[in-house]
Amino acid sequence: MGRESMYSMLLNRTLSEDARVHPVKERCGSCCRRLGVHSSMRTIFTALFCFMLCATHAAAQSPIPAATSRTIDVSLGYSYISRGDSHSNRVGLNGADASFTIGVHSRLAIRADLGYAWANNVGGLARRSDVLSYLAGPVFYPTTHRHVDTYVHALVGAARVTGPILLIGRLFMDGAWTNQFAWGVGAGAEYWVSDSMAIRTGVDYLRTAYFDPSLVIRGQNNLRTTAAVVYFFGKHSRVRR
Repeated sequence: MGRESMYSMLLNRTLSEDARVHPVKERCGSCCRRLGVHSSMRTIFTALFCFMLCATHAAAQSPIPAATSRTIDVSLGYSYISRGDSHSNRVGLNGADASFTIGVHSRLAIRADLGYAWANNVGGLARRSDVLSYLAGPVFYPTTHRHVDTYVHALVGAARVTGPILLIGRLFMDGAWTNQFAWGVGAGAEYWVSDSMAIRTGVDYLRTAYFDPSLVIRGQNNLRTTAAVVYFFGKHSRVRR
């Protein structure tokens, strides 16, 4: 009985020690889990903070990207038209040209063009001739540099042409005019003089229509040259090209 009593006492002592140890282990496990969660959250927040700092620093050091679209511009200048009349002679017309351009991309824009040129003493007979053209169409900029940009455009619209008509037998008829479909294609360059102003020069083939000696409206082949001052609205810096 004494031995059984001793075994019983040892078993009770072991059970009581396990009862005291297990709560400590549970408490330590709970604390470890809380410390683990806090440590993980601290690591995440630290990593996010470092990432934000690195991103801010990289954004500050990165160059400003080039503009994705061109600004609005208007131009006004001189125009000269070498008009091919219906009797194979050419008449020189002097006048003005104005345009309004809206950029839709760094290399693409839409342009509206209004031109008027005239000449007196056509044929040496004190007769007046003029061409009023109103066209619109896309403009493409194949090259853009710091000081010079080049462009190509294709414009369609109409043109009012007036002037004397050379009839058969070298007779002239006054007071005629037409308002017919017209189109033009051309190219040129813009020479920058400041961040908001440039000088634009260009050469166009301009197709209009007028009466021939038999009083039939036929197409005319014209060559137009322009030189204009261009002003760009908004912030338009050559450095950003």
